Amino acid sequence: MKKYKLFATMGAGFESVVSKELNTLGYETANENGRVFFEGTQKDIVKTNLWSRTADRIKILLKEFKATDFDTLYNQIYDYNWAELLPVDAKFPVQGRAVRSKLHSEPDVQSIVKKAIVDKMMEQYHRRGFLPESGSEYPLDIHIYKDVARISLDTTGASLFKRGYRVEHGGAPLKENFAASLLKLTPYDGSHPLIDPMTGSGTLAIEAALIAKNIAPGSWRKFAFDNFDWFDQKLHPDLLEEAKSVIKPADAPILASDIDQSILEIAKLNAHNAGVLQDIKFKQVAVKDFASDLTNGIIIANPPYGKRLKDKESAEHLYEQMGEVFGPMDSFSQYYLTADRQFEKFFGKKATKKRKLFNGNLRVDFYQYWANKR
Repeated sequence: MKKYKLFATMGAGFESVVSKELNTLGYETANENGRVFFEGTQKDIVKTNLWSRTADRIKILLKEFKATDFDTLYNQIYDYNWAELLPVDAKFPVQGRAVRSKLHSEPDVQSIVKKAIVDKMMEQYHRRGFLPESGSEYPLDIHIYKDVARISLDTTGASLFKRGYRVEHGGAPLKENFAASLLKLTPYDGSHPLIDPMTGSGTLAIEAALIAKNIAPGSWRKFAFDNFDWFDQKLHPDLLEEAKSVIKPADAPILASDIDQSILEIAKLNAHNAGVLQDIKFKQVAVKDFASDLTNGIIIANPPYGKRLKDKESAEHLYEQMGEVFGPMDSFSQYYLTADRQFEKFFGKKATKKRKLFNGNLRVDFYQYWANKR
């Protein structure tokens, strides 16, 4: 079976989370900024797309080389056997990035790579004039960093955060893989209670339920590899059936509450689509009125950040209420994501640990309060 050099891409700061997840799935990994490398067959391409909760995409590294001028770039790309990868009618968009490199014009890099592939395919397929590009899509990516170029094929398609269960959302929800990555930064494995007291559209609670029930996060969607003409089309349905056979009941309660009933209805719809509605107890309640007799679990929340001045004041008042209500619940490990650098001051307690992350382009901190052992 042919082995490919593969890599997962992810949001900044989550390299170790993705690496650990891939290790758990059985792969040896090597990390660098924004990428985790591993090896695998077509079966592994399906498996990692289906099961990765935390990555953005799974790509095949086709070639790596040094390029400080456009002639070298053209020649190295031209030298690849493109007919083995792309059928004559393939649609092959080329995306490109160049960082700290002599070849810094991204539009030029993209067009040179595209031209080299077209020229090679015209020769290999004995075509004249043009290629139709009317068939399946093979998304290519050229990335040049410090003059080292990598050309890769995206096997995923739409980013892995697009699970397919979320139909609507309020405000600015967390992406599904971001929420799953936050959960992976906690000890959560489904065996202890989990509380999300500001659940919004329910993403954290739903991702927690998927973990608790061992549901593959890619169960509802198609991937780019489904349309590759050289890809074994039996693998995806076979591995999907296998994934469905290992789903298990949730062991411990998941509570998801919010002050806003209308957004809770959206969260319930999302949970229903993900097949976990029965596994999450949704409740309309304000933070100040929250109460639970559960113990020894995890509280995780993405409270409003309050970027505008008026919102900032109400967000800080909410942090104070959170400190009053959740502070005494010290048998719970507690995790809060916010962009407010003053969070600890208003919450009334210094975090055990703080982790800097980026939610999109926004710098945020993940405040971690570890439980008192009992």
